[in-house]
Amino acid sequence: MSGTQPLLLQLGTISIITLLIAEKSAPALLVSLGAASEELFQGKQLPILNFPEIEKT
Repeated sequence: MSGTQPLLLQLGTISIITLLIAEKSAPALLVSLGAASEELFQGKQLPILNFPEIEKT
């Protein structure tokens, strides 16, 4: 039983440190993803749609 307590403490510490690092890097990742999606949907890469002429009567 005494051997499992330090192991659980190490696993808990590693997970907390990983979460703290992820918390610091998540905003930069989300901003870069937002910028990339904005460039994708700007319309530069979309095809030109030819709409039929509407006849006026």
